Amino acid sequence: MAIDLKAAYKTIMDDHFTPQMEITFIDGVKRQTLAYEKVSWVIDGEEKGLRYGENPGQEAAMYKLVNGNLTLGDVTAVGPGHYLASDPELLQSGKHPGKTNLTDADNALNILRYLDGTPCVAIVKHNNPCGVAKAASLAEAYARANKADRLAAFGGCIALNREVDLETARLVAENYAEVVVAPEFAPGVMEIFAAKKNLRVMRINNMARLTAFVAQRVVDFKSLIDGGIVTQWSFVPEARTAGQLMPAECTTKDGTVHRTKRLPTPQEYEDLIFGWLVEAGVTSNSVLYVKDGATVGIGTGEQDRVGVAEIARDKAYRKLADWIAWERYATPYNELAMKFGGEGQKRVAAIDEEVKARKGGLIGCSMVSDAFFPFRDGAEVGIREGITAIVQPGGAIRDWDVIDCCNDANVAMVFTGQRSFRH
Repeated sequence: MAIDLKAAYKTIMDDHFTPQMEITFIDGVKRQTLAYEKVSWVIDGEEKGLRYGENPGQEAAMYKLVNGNLTLGDVTAVGPGHYLASDPELLQSGKHPGKTNLTDADNALNILRYLDGTPCVAIVKHNNPCGVAKAASLAEAYARANKADRLAAFGGCIALNREVDLETARLVAENYAEVVVAPEFAPGVMEIFAAKKNLRVMRINNMARLTAFVAQRVVDFKSLIDGGIVTQWSFVPEARTAGQLMPAECTTKDGTVHRTKRLPTPQEYEDLIFGWLVEAGVTSNSVLYVKDGATVGIGTGEQDRVGVAEIARDKAYRKLADWIAWERYATPYNELAMKFGGEGQKRVAAIDEEVKARKGGLIGCSMVSDAFFPFRDGAEVGIREGITAIVQPGGAIRDWDVIDCCNDANVAMVFTGQRSFRH
Protein backbone atom coordinates (compact mmCIF):
# COMPACT_ATOMS: atom_id res chain seq x y z
CA MET A 1 0.00 0.00 0.00
CA ALA A 2 1.44 3.34 -1.06
CA ILE A 3 2.03 5.91 1.67
CA ASP A 4 1.31 9.57 0.90
CA LEU A 5 4.40 11.16 2.41
CA LYS A 6 3.21 14.65 1.50
CA ALA A 7 -0.02 14.30 3.41
CA ALA A 8 1.65 14.89 6.77
CA TYR A 9 2.66 18.39 5.74
CA LYS A 10 -0.91 19.20 4.73
CA THR A 11 -2.50 17.87 7.90
CA ILE A 12 -3.63 20.30 10.58
CA MET A 13 -2.94 18.68 13.95
CA ASP A 14 -5.58 18.62 16.64
CA ASP A 15 -3.93 19.67 19.86
CA HIS A 16 -4.94 18.94 23.41
CA PHE A 17 -3.28 21.92 25.03
CA THR A 18 -5.56 23.83 27.37
CA PRO A 19 -7.14 27.17 26.40
CA GLN A 20 -5.41 28.90 29.33
CA MET A 21 -2.11 28.43 31.11
CA GLU A 22 -0.61 29.95 34.25
CA ILE A 23 2.97 30.07 35.48
CA THR A 24 3.48 31.06 39.11
CA PHE A 25 6.76 32.15 40.70
CA ILE A 26 6.69 31.54 44.45
CA ASP A 27 8.96 33.17 47.01
CA GLY A 28 7.65 32.34 50.48
CA VAL A 29 4.22 33.91 50.68
CA LYS A 30 4.84 36.11 47.67
CA ARG A 31 3.33 34.81 44.44
CA GLN A 32 3.62 36.29 40.98
CA THR A 33 1.44 34.63 38.35
CA LEU A 34 1.61 35.06 34.60
CA ALA A 35 -1.62 34.19 32.79
CA TYR A 36 -1.62 33.06 29.16
CA GLU A 37 -4.30 32.45 26.55
CA LYS A 38 -4.00 30.11 23.59
CA VAL A 39 -3.91 31.84 20.20
CA SER A 40 -6.00 30.65 17.26
CA TRP A 41 -7.17 31.85 13.87
CA VAL A 42 -10.20 31.12 11.70
CA ILE A 43 -9.05 30.12 8.22
CA ASP A 44 -11.48 28.73 5.63
CA GLY A 45 -14.06 28.35 8.38
CA GLU A 46 -11.78 26.30 10.64
CA GLU A 47 -10.56 27.69 13.95
CA LYS A 48 -7.15 26.35 14.89
CA GLY A 49 -3.93 27.48 16.49
CA LEU A 50 -0.57 26.26 15.25
CA ARG A 51 -0.69 23.86 12.32
CA TYR A 52 1.77 21.59 14.09
CA GLY A 53 5.02 21.90 16.01
CA GLU A 54 8.56 21.72 14.70
CA ASN A 55 7.60 18.61 12.70
CA PRO A 56 4.34 17.18 11.35
CA GLY A 57 2.79 14.99 14.00
CA GLN A 58 3.93 17.16 16.90
CA GLU A 59 1.05 18.79 18.69
CA ALA A 60 1.77 22.42 19.50
CA ALA A 61 0.10 25.53 20.82
CA MET A 62 1.07 29.18 21.10
CA TYR A 63 0.03 31.30 24.06
CA LYS A 64 0.02 35.05 24.50
CA LEU A 65 0.53 36.79 27.84
CA VAL A 66 -2.77 38.33 28.92
CA ASN A 67 -2.28 39.12 32.60
CA GLY A 68 0.36 39.38 35.31
CA ASN A 69 3.59 41.28 35.83
CA LEU A 70 6.83 39.65 36.87
CA THR A 71 9.68 41.29 38.77
CA LEU A 72 12.64 39.25 40.01
CA GLY A 73 15.36 41.24 41.72
CA ASP A 74 15.78 44.46 39.77
CA VAL A 75 14.55 43.04 36.45
CA THR A 76 10.95 43.36 35.30
CA ALA A 77 9.58 41.29 32.42
CA VAL A 78 7.61 42.75 29.54
CA GLY A 79 3.97 43.16 30.54
CA PRO A 80 0.82 41.75 28.92
CA GLY A 81 -0.72 43.30 25.84
CA HIS A 82 2.51 44.27 24.08
CA TYR A 83 2.12 41.73 21.33
CA LEU A 84 4.44 41.01 18.44
CA ALA A 85 4.79 37.48 17.04
CA SER A 86 2.55 35.96 19.74
CA ASP A 87 -0.57 37.60 18.29
CA PRO A 88 -0.09 38.51 14.62
CA GLU A 89 -2.93 39.71 12.43
CA LEU A 90 -3.17 37.26 9.54
CA LEU A 91 -4.01 39.27 6.43
CA GLN A 92 -3.41 36.28 4.16
CA SER A 93 -2.70 32.73 5.15
CA GLY A 94 -3.57 29.96 2.72
CA LYS A 95 -2.93 27.59 5.60
CA HIS A 96 -2.51 27.81 9.35
CA PRO A 97 0.95 28.85 10.56
CA GLY A 98 3.25 26.25 12.05
CA LYS A 99 5.49 26.61 15.06
CA THR A 100 8.58 27.34 12.95
CA ASN A 101 6.79 30.14 11.08
CA LEU A 102 6.10 31.98 14.33
CA THR A 103 9.50 31.37 15.92
CA ASP A 104 11.25 32.51 12.73
CA ALA A 105 9.14 35.67 12.77
CA ASP A 106 9.93 36.19 16.44
CA ASN A 107 13.69 35.92 15.89
CA ALA A 108 13.50 38.27 12.93
CA LEU A 109 11.83 40.81 15.21
CA ASN A 110 14.46 40.08 17.86
CA ILE A 111 17.04 41.34 15.37
CA LEU A 112 15.04 44.21 13.90
CA ARG A 113 14.21 45.77 17.27
CA TYR A 114 17.83 46.93 17.50
CA LEU A 115 17.92 48.29 13.93
CA ASP A 116 14.87 50.53 13.75
CA GLY A 117 16.70 53.70 12.75
CA THR A 118 16.68 52.93 9.02
CA PRO A 119 14.71 50.68 6.66
CA CYS A 120 15.91 47.17 7.48
CA VAL A 121 15.02 43.63 6.44
CA ALA A 122 15.81 40.32 8.14
CA ILE A 123 15.25 37.04 6.31
CA VAL A 124 15.18 34.13 8.77
CA LYS A 125 15.16 30.38 8.14
CA HIS A 126 15.38 27.65 10.80
CA ASN A 127 15.58 30.39 13.44
CA ASN A 128 18.79 31.88 12.01
CA PRO A 129 19.16 34.85 9.68
CA CYS A 130 19.96 34.09 6.04
CA GLY A 131 20.57 37.76 5.36
CA VAL A 132 20.07 41.06 7.14
CA ALA A 133 20.53 44.47 5.54
CA LYS A 134 19.70 48.11 6.04
CA ALA A 135 19.50 50.75 3.33
CA ALA A 136 18.02 54.09 2.34
CA SER A 137 14.86 52.41 1.08
CA LEU A 138 12.98 49.26 2.06
CA ALA A 139 13.27 47.84 -1.45
CA GLU A 140 17.04 48.24 -1.41
CA ALA A 141 17.26 46.71 2.06
CA TYR A 142 15.28 43.68 0.92
CA ALA A 143 17.35 43.28 -2.25
CA ARG A 144 20.59 43.35 -0.25
CA ALA A 145 19.30 40.93 2.41
CA ASN A 146 18.16 38.52 -0.29
CA LYS A 147 21.45 38.87 -2.16
CA ALA A 148 23.35 37.82 0.96
CA ASP A 149 22.02 34.27 0.64
CA ARG A 150 19.48 33.85 -2.15
CA LEU A 151 19.40 30.06 -1.79
CA ALA A 152 18.81 29.91 1.96
CA ALA A 153 16.17 32.63 1.74
CA PHE A 154 13.96 30.25 -0.30
CA GLY A 155 10.98 29.43 1.90
CA GLY A 156 12.07 31.75 4.68
CA CYS A 157 10.39 34.37 6.83
CA ILE A 158 10.85 37.95 5.61
CA ALA A 159 10.47 40.65 8.26
CA LEU A 160 10.46 44.30 7.20
CA ASN A 161 10.49 47.20 9.64
CA ARG A 162 8.65 49.70 7.45
CA GLU A 163 5.35 49.73 5.55
CA VAL A 164 5.73 47.44 2.54
CA ASP A 165 5.48 49.49 -0.64
CA LEU A 166 4.71 48.27 -4.15
CA GLU A 167 8.36 48.18 -5.25
CA THR A 168 9.35 46.03 -2.30
CA ALA A 169 6.31 43.78 -2.70
CA ARG A 170 7.18 43.07 -6.34
CA LEU A 171 10.71 42.07 -5.35
CA VAL A 172 9.42 39.80 -2.58
CA ALA A 173 6.95 38.18 -4.98
CA GLU A 174 9.77 37.17 -7.32
CA ASN A 175 10.85 34.54 -4.79
CA TYR A 176 9.19 31.86 -2.68
CA ALA A 177 8.67 32.78 0.95
CA GLU A 178 6.62 31.20 3.74
CA VAL A 179 5.97 34.32 5.80
CA VAL A 180 6.06 38.10 5.37
CA VAL A 181 5.87 40.23 8.51
CA ALA A 182 5.59 44.03 8.52
CA PRO A 183 3.90 46.86 10.44
CA GLU A 184 1.73 47.83 7.47
CA PHE A 185 1.13 47.22 3.76
CA ALA A 186 0.53 49.96 1.20
CA PRO A 187 -2.54 49.92 -1.09
CA GLY A 188 -2.11 47.35 -3.84
CA VAL A 189 0.48 45.25 -2.01
CA MET A 190 -1.94 42.56 -0.88
CA GLU A 191 -3.11 42.16 -4.48
CA ILE A 192 0.48 41.32 -5.43
CA PHE A 193 0.82 38.86 -2.56
CA ALA A 194 -2.54 37.24 -3.41
CA ALA A 195 -0.80 35.47 -6.31
CA LYS A 196 1.15 33.51 -3.67
CA LYS A 197 -1.75 31.56 -2.19
CA ASN A 198 0.22 29.83 0.58
CA LEU A 199 2.13 32.93 1.66
CA ARG A 200 1.28 33.91 5.22
CA VAL A 201 1.16 37.70 5.45
CA MET A 202 1.18 39.05 9.00
CA ARG A 203 0.61 42.61 10.11
CA ILE A 204 2.07 43.40 13.54
CA ASN A 205 1.10 46.89 14.62
CA ASN A 206 3.58 47.02 17.50
CA MET A 207 6.42 46.85 14.97
CA ALA A 208 5.86 50.59 14.56
CA ARG A 209 7.40 51.00 18.04
CA LEU A 210 10.00 48.26 18.03
CA THR A 211 12.48 50.45 19.85
CA ALA A 212 10.27 50.15 22.95
CA PHE A 213 11.23 46.45 23.06
CA VAL A 214 14.99 47.05 23.01
CA ALA A 215 15.62 46.79 26.75
CA GLN A 216 12.63 44.58 27.53
CA ARG A 217 13.25 41.12 28.94
CA VAL A 218 11.24 37.94 29.13
CA VAL A 219 11.86 34.71 31.01
CA ASP A 220 13.31 32.06 28.72
CA PHE A 221 12.20 28.52 29.51
CA LYS A 222 14.15 25.48 28.32
CA SER A 223 12.60 22.10 29.03
CA LEU A 224 14.85 19.14 29.73
CA ILE A 225 14.02 15.58 28.69
CA ASP A 226 13.36 14.56 32.30
CA GLY A 227 10.73 17.27 32.74
CA GLY A 228 13.06 19.75 34.39
CA ILE A 229 13.18 23.37 33.31
CA VAL A 230 16.06 25.82 32.98
CA THR A 231 15.02 29.47 33.30
CA GLN A 232 16.97 32.58 32.41
CA TRP A 233 16.31 36.19 31.60
CA SER A 234 16.42 36.82 27.86
CA PHE A 235 19.60 38.32 26.40
CA VAL A 236 19.97 42.03 25.76
CA PRO A 237 23.12 43.32 23.99
CA GLU A 238 24.55 46.10 26.11
CA ALA A 239 26.78 47.61 23.41
CA ARG A 240 24.32 49.19 21.00
CA THR A 241 26.31 52.26 19.93
CA ALA A 242 29.88 52.76 18.75
CA GLY A 243 30.71 54.67 21.93
CA GLN A 244 29.96 51.57 24.01
CA LEU A 245 32.61 49.49 22.24
CA MET A 246 36.00 49.34 23.96
CA PRO A 247 39.38 49.39 22.17
CA ALA A 248 40.89 45.93 22.55
CA GLU A 249 43.35 45.91 25.44
CA CYS A 250 44.73 43.44 27.98
CA THR A 251 47.60 43.11 30.44
CA THR A 252 49.62 39.91 30.64
CA LYS A 253 50.97 38.37 33.85
CA ASP A 254 54.32 40.09 33.40
CA GLY A 255 52.59 43.50 33.31
CA THR A 256 52.90 44.03 29.54
CA VAL A 257 49.99 45.99 28.09
CA HIS A 258 48.75 44.92 24.66
CA ARG A 259 46.27 47.23 22.94
CA THR A 260 44.91 47.77 19.47
CA LYS A 261 47.03 50.19 17.43
CA ARG A 262 44.22 51.31 15.15
CA LEU A 263 40.69 52.32 16.05
CA PRO A 264 37.90 51.54 13.60
CA THR A 265 36.87 54.12 11.01
CA PRO A 266 33.34 55.57 11.27
CA GLN A 267 32.12 53.11 8.62
CA GLU A 268 33.78 50.21 10.39
CA TYR A 269 32.20 51.25 13.68
CA GLU A 270 28.82 51.33 11.97
CA ASP A 271 29.30 47.84 10.55
CA LEU A 272 30.67 46.48 13.82
CA ILE A 273 27.60 47.65 15.73
CA PHE A 274 25.27 46.43 12.97
CA GLY A 275 26.91 43.00 13.01
CA TRP A 276 26.95 42.77 16.81
CA LEU A 277 23.20 43.51 16.94
CA VAL A 278 22.47 40.93 14.24
CA GLU A 279 24.56 38.51 16.30
CA ALA A 280 21.89 38.60 19.03
CA GLY A 281 19.70 36.51 16.71
CA VAL A 282 22.28 33.92 15.62
CA THR A 283 22.79 30.47 17.15
CA SER A 284 26.17 30.08 18.87
CA ASN A 285 28.98 29.41 18.17
CA SER A 286 28.79 31.97 15.41
CA VAL A 287 30.89 34.32 13.32
CA LEU A 288 29.56 36.90 10.89
CA TYR A 289 31.08 39.02 8.16
CA VAL A 290 29.33 42.30 7.37
CA LYS A 291 29.96 45.21 5.04
CA ASP A 292 28.13 48.48 4.39
CA GLY A 293 25.16 47.51 6.55
CA ALA A 294 24.58 44.02 5.13
CA THR A 295 25.62 40.51 6.07
CA VAL A 296 28.09 38.86 3.69
CA GLY A 297 28.64 35.51 5.40
CA ILE A 298 26.93 33.98 8.44
CA GLY A 299 28.34 30.96 10.24
CA THR A 300 26.08 29.41 12.88
CA GLY A 301 25.93 26.66 15.46
CA GLU A 302 29.44 25.28 15.10
CA GLN A 303 31.39 23.63 17.90
CA ASP A 304 34.71 25.45 17.42
CA ARG A 305 35.37 29.07 16.68
CA VAL A 306 37.94 28.71 13.92
CA GLY A 307 35.61 26.22 12.23
CA VAL A 308 32.66 28.59 12.24
CA ALA A 309 34.87 31.43 10.94
CA GLU A 310 35.76 29.14 8.04
CA ILE A 311 32.12 28.18 7.47
CA ALA A 312 31.10 31.84 7.29
CA ARG A 313 34.00 32.47 4.88
CA ASP A 314 33.10 29.52 2.66
CA LYS A 315 29.45 30.54 2.59
CA ALA A 316 30.44 34.02 1.47
CA TYR A 317 32.34 32.51 -1.47
CA ARG A 318 29.50 30.16 -2.45
CA LYS A 319 26.76 32.75 -2.12
CA LEU A 320 28.66 35.31 -4.18
CA ALA A 321 29.24 32.73 -6.93
CA ASP A 322 25.55 31.85 -6.95
CA TRP A 323 24.50 35.49 -7.03
CA ILE A 324 26.77 36.26 -10.00
CA ALA A 325 25.39 33.24 -11.88
CA TRP A 326 21.81 34.21 -11.12
CA GLU A 327 22.28 37.88 -11.99
CA ARG A 328 24.06 37.19 -15.30
CA TYR A 329 22.46 33.99 -16.52
CA ALA A 330 19.23 33.65 -14.47
CA THR A 331 20.57 30.24 -13.43
CA PRO A 332 21.85 28.94 -10.10
CA TYR A 333 25.61 28.43 -10.00
CA ASN A 334 25.21 24.69 -9.39
CA GLU A 335 23.13 24.30 -12.57
CA LEU A 336 25.30 26.25 -15.03
CA ALA A 337 27.28 23.29 -16.36
CA MET A 338 24.21 21.08 -16.67
CA LYS A 339 22.14 23.76 -18.42
CA PHE A 340 24.75 25.18 -20.79
CA GLY A 341 27.12 22.22 -21.25
CA GLY A 342 30.64 23.18 -22.28
CA GLU A 343 29.77 26.86 -22.31
CA GLY A 344 28.37 26.48 -18.80
CA GLN A 345 31.64 24.98 -17.60
CA LYS A 346 33.48 28.01 -18.97
CA ARG A 347 31.05 30.28 -17.15
CA VAL A 348 31.62 28.36 -13.92
CA ALA A 349 35.38 28.71 -14.31
CA ALA A 350 35.09 32.44 -15.02
CA ILE A 351 32.85 32.96 -11.98
CA ASP A 352 35.25 30.97 -9.80
CA GLU A 353 38.12 33.21 -10.86
CA GLU A 354 36.11 36.36 -10.19
CA VAL A 355 34.97 35.16 -6.76
CA LYS A 356 38.54 34.19 -5.90
CA ALA A 357 39.84 37.61 -6.95
CA ARG A 358 37.14 39.30 -4.85
CA LYS A 359 37.76 36.88 -1.96
CA GLY A 360 34.07 36.12 -1.72
CA GLY A 361 33.24 39.78 -1.19
CA LEU A 362 35.03 39.68 2.17
CA ILE A 363 37.61 42.36 1.38
CA GLY A 364 36.87 45.34 3.61
CA CYS A 365 34.37 43.42 5.74
CA SER A 366 34.09 43.61 9.49
CA MET A 367 34.23 40.34 11.42
CA VAL A 368 31.87 39.64 14.33
CA SER A 369 32.29 36.87 16.90
CA ASP A 370 29.73 36.06 19.58
CA ALA A 371 32.44 34.91 22.03
CA PHE A 372 36.15 35.57 22.48
CA PHE A 373 38.78 34.08 20.21
CA PRO A 374 40.74 31.62 22.38
CA PHE A 375 43.58 31.68 19.86
CA ARG A 376 44.63 33.90 16.98
CA ASP A 377 43.69 31.25 14.36
CA GLY A 378 40.03 32.29 14.33
CA ALA A 379 40.83 35.93 13.64
CA GLU A 380 43.40 34.89 11.04
CA VAL A 381 40.66 33.23 8.96
CA GLY A 382 39.11 36.64 8.35
CA ILE A 383 42.40 38.52 8.13
CA ARG A 384 43.55 36.30 5.26
CA GLU A 385 40.41 37.31 3.37
CA GLY A 386 40.98 41.03 3.81
CA ILE A 387 38.72 41.97 6.70
CA THR A 388 39.65 45.29 8.29
CA ALA A 389 37.97 45.27 11.72
CA ILE A 390 36.83 42.82 14.38
CA VAL A 391 34.35 43.01 17.25
CA GLN A 392 34.33 40.34 19.94
CA PRO A 393 33.62 40.14 23.69
CA GLY A 394 37.23 39.85 24.83
CA GLY A 395 38.27 38.11 28.04
CA ALA A 396 40.37 35.21 26.70
CA ILE A 397 43.63 34.23 28.39
CA ARG A 398 45.36 34.84 25.06
CA ASP A 399 43.68 38.16 24.20
CA TRP A 400 47.20 39.55 23.90
CA ASP A 401 48.00 37.17 21.04
CA VAL A 402 44.83 38.04 19.12
CA ILE A 403 45.52 41.77 19.64
CA ASP A 404 49.08 41.37 18.35
CA CYS A 405 47.78 39.37 15.39
CA CYS A 406 45.40 42.19 14.45
CA ASN A 407 48.05 44.86 14.95
CA ASP A 408 50.43 43.00 12.63
CA ALA A 409 47.72 43.09 9.93
CA ASN A 410 46.60 46.69 10.67
CA VAL A 411 43.17 45.37 11.61
CA ALA A 412 41.19 47.34 14.19
CA MET A 413 39.66 45.39 17.04
CA VAL A 414 37.16 46.35 19.73
CA PHE A 415 35.65 44.50 22.68
CA THR A 416 32.03 44.46 23.83
CA GLY A 417 32.75 43.02 27.27
CA GLN A 418 29.70 40.79 26.88
CA ARG A 419 29.25 37.36 25.33
CA SER A 420 26.30 36.79 22.97
CA PHE A 421 25.67 33.04 23.14
CA ARG A 422 22.29 31.80 21.95
CA HIS A 423 21.61 28.07 22.39
